[in-house]
Amino acid sequence: MLNLIKKTMLTGVGLAGLTKNKVEKLAKELAKKGKLSEKEGKKLVDDLLKKSEKARKDLEAQIERVAKNTMKKMNFATREDMLKLTKRIKNLEGTLKEKGLKD
Repeated sequence: MLNLIKKTMLTGVGLAGLTKNKVEKLAKELAKKGKLSEKEGKKLVDDLLKKSEKARKDLEAQIERVAKNTMKKMNFATREDMLKLTKRIKNLEGTLKEKGLKD
């Protein structure tokens, strides 16, 4: 019964978007209706929160991979590229200043 409730809740509610308050509220409602004992309710809350956190982290990692791949395919400069160029420009400006060719 508990597994069926978990599956139903995970299907009906976006797992990555579950918050602690939402999970606790759902568990309390099920407990009030007599479908869960207090112990089962606490276990359900813990299990769902762990799965929700994992799903959120997995989603973030996947989005980051897709964004990096897209930027790479479009040949966009990364933050690291920009920092390297900034450092290179400063070095060149320093060299020009030493030679008296700048300001």
